[in-house]
Amino acid sequence: MSTITELKDQINTKTVNMVLLTIATAGIYPILWLYSNFRIIDKITKTRTANSTFIIWIAVCIGLSGVFTGTGDKALDVMSLILSIAGGTLYVVWAFRARNALQKYALNEHKIDLRMNGFYTFLFNVYYINYCINDLPEVQRKQNILSGQAAVQES
Repeated sequence: MSTITELKDQINTKTVNMVLLTIATAGIYPILWLYSNFRIIDKITKTRTANSTFIIWIAVCIGLSGVFTGTGDKALDVMSLILSIAGGTLYVVWAFRARNALQKYALNEHKIDLRMNGFYTFLFNVYYINYCINDLPEVQRKQNILSGQAAVQES
């Protein structure tokens, strides 16, 4: 059985650092983070969330949307918008897959009821998944305290 900190230790990215690196790299860092960490998440949770082709398509959509932005040509601006929406949609799809994998992993491996907010998953996708991965040990600690209090009240 794995420890609750295994996923956090292997990914080893603070969410604040992730946000700052996203700003510093003009939005490229989440793609790099996702590409380097989806295999770790899949291996530890034993659930497939993506493959390399899926991540490459995110990069293609986001990259080309940036290339086509601000050209002054209406058709390219529309194409840029469509590609941005497609890239964002792919991020959200991955985030919900990862959310399901994390919840199943926490319940099956560590008997933790990990409640992840669907709205936050949609809105913050990769960042929220990273936050929840980092928060797993704290969630376990809180649930252990609550279950200990419930046991005391029963006796």
